[in-house]
Amino acid sequence: MARRILITGVAGFLGSHLADRFLADGHEVIGVDNLLTGSRRNLAHLAREPRFDLIEHDVSKPLFLEPGVDGVLHFASPASPVDYASLPIQTLKVGGLGTHHTLGLARRHGARYMLASTSEVYGDPEIHPQPEGYRGNVNPVGPRAVYDEAKRYAEAMTMAYHRAHGLDTRIVRIFNTYGTRMRPRDGRVVSNFIVQGLRGEAMTIYGTGSQTRSFCHVDDQVEGIVRVYHCRRVDPINLGNPDEYTILELAALVMEETESPVPPVFRPLPPDDPVVRCPDISTARRELDWSPTIGLREGVRRTIPYFRGLIDGE
Repeated sequence: MARRILITGVAGFLGSHLADRFLADGHEVIGVDNLLTGSRRNLAHLAREPRFDLIEHDVSKPLFLEPGVDGVLHFASPASPVDYASLPIQTLKVGGLGTHHTLGLARRHGARYMLASTSEVYGDPEIHPQPEGYRGNVNPVGPRAVYDEAKRYAEAMTMAYHRAHGLDTRIVRIFNTYGTRMRPRDGRVVSNFIVQGLRGEAMTIYGTGSQTRSFCHVDDQVEGIVRVYHCRRVDPINLGNPDEYTILELAALVMEETESPVPPVFRPLPPDDPVVRCPDISTARRELDWSPTIGLREGVRRTIPYFRGLIDGE
């Protein structure tokens, strides 16, 4: 049955891919974005799609729609360290006020609500890998706190609406994701390394490069998000790739795939940068029958042509 789905942050990396997926599944999509970090380029292919509408709006301000919607997916937020360092107040407002307003919208229309949360709620974790029951190790006054605490607050607000109003809610905790439609210099490590490799620049490694991350290709992530949306679980669900790599290993892989001969350069580690980050996805495996299928090397190979096209077009 076709539904009317609202996606905030629709011009962003994940939001635009989700719009494509819900349209492909036969639904109507209303996209909301103030284009603070999103790009019209990510939606250009939908310009003549009659089942897609874009509303330019900042969801930290109330949003009223007629007719109603059947689903609300709140994916609006600066999501890279570069963005939330330069947009700290906006990051807090979209996580706090934006979550409040979109929950209210969902309640008014009796819609299902999904919150895009993040692995950053775990902070610099003391438990590894991180299960959903881990409560995190977050510095509430550090430079990353504007993102970490905004998402932790958003989760609390979502659960409050579920408990107080019976709202049908979902929470997905998204671990490092990469792929097409990322901005070339948004501060995320995969896109940074690919762009630097293609430009023949030295890849920038912070700290010793021994810190670990787990990288999920966007196609796998979108499939997981859609399954969370359609499942019955209200409590948060981790989505990410449990294959763990050091930053040095990632740099070596991207150097091979971009044929970059330039050795990396090392810079000081930013404050509160997690030493390890890896999802426990046993809940997703059990309740969604989901696990990633695209390995890191294959995913990087799928992503490089996109960035090469952007660079060639400059």
